[in-house]
Amino acid sequence: MKILVTGGAGYIGSIVVEQLVKQGEDVVVFDNLYQGHAEAVHPDATFVQGDLANLAAVEAVFNTHRPEAIMHFASHTLVGESMEKPFLYLGENITNGLNLLQTALKYDVHKFILSSTANLFDDPEKMPITETERIVPGSPYGESKFILERYLYWLDRTQNFRYAALRYFNAAGASETRGEDHSPELHLIPIVLQVALGQRDSIKIFGDDYPTPDGSCVRDYVHVLDLAQAHILALRALDNGSRTYNLGNGQGFSVKEVIEMARNITGHPIPAQVVARRPGDPDVLIASSDKIRRELGWEPQYPNLRDIIQSAWNWHQSHPHGYRS
Repeated sequence: MKILVTGGAGYIGSIVVEQLVKQGEDVVVFDNLYQGHAEAVHPDATFVQGDLANLAAVEAVFNTHRPEAIMHFASHTLVGESMEKPFLYLGENITNGLNLLQTALKYDVHKFILSSTANLFDDPEKMPITETERIVPGSPYGESKFILERYLYWLDRTQNFRYAALRYFNAAGASETRGEDHSPELHLIPIVLQVALGQRDSIKIFGDDYPTPDGSCVRDYVHVLDLAQAHILALRALDNGSRTYNLGNGQGFSVKEVIEMARNITGHPIPAQVVARRPGDPDVLIASSDKIRRELGWEPQYPNLRDIIQSAWNWHQSHPHGYRS
């Protein structure tokens, strides 16, 4: 199958591309390199540098490569930034997504995987969070993903357009050759490992008085290779209809647990400084993956925090300055 992967030079997208290529798929990557890296694109994938905001460029990649399915990762993804620049998210994320969807229909492509977010659930009534939880987006970023999910819902109803929306919190870890390289870096695990590499003096813990076992926030971390497998399983299931899945480990790990595990793995003391809470940080966020486990047989191969951090540490040691290394 020929698969178009938007954002396939980014962290999650590049590792999904890697896994697709390993399984013999024909992959075309479309990425503007705003946060992605050309070096992250698998050499056996076709790379097209372009921007979803440019409709002519989107049409050109469809006309030239004739994909049969789409995986859509390209997006502005920073929750905090979306609170400061809402139109960047409620504008570009949605407009770019519509350019992609309209072109897909024009070229008769009816299979679509959306990299969505568990930021749809800002105020969950139950934990872990299931697909039946009421949707209350936690930011303009979450709202932009929800709007795209609604477009997909109606395209399924009116155009026989098959999709899967995959909602997850924190992708983490690395494959042997690809890992997390953002500028700026805002995710906990790579920041902790940057301290171990001597690139930062310490790590900040935003509050240690939450109603959790050790007082720090608890979050859901899923190994990026397990996420890649979920995307591939969802794509192969589309012939049996559209679907929406939450993806999670089924357990959460606290900020202090992440730091302590990183100390254990790296052998570095990793100084930590407790500072004031960040506004709006919930104490616990964990997504349930029972539905995708039941329906598609998805089974995370790297559910342990040690495995997640060890894989990330291996990659960061070999790429101390990211792909610029």
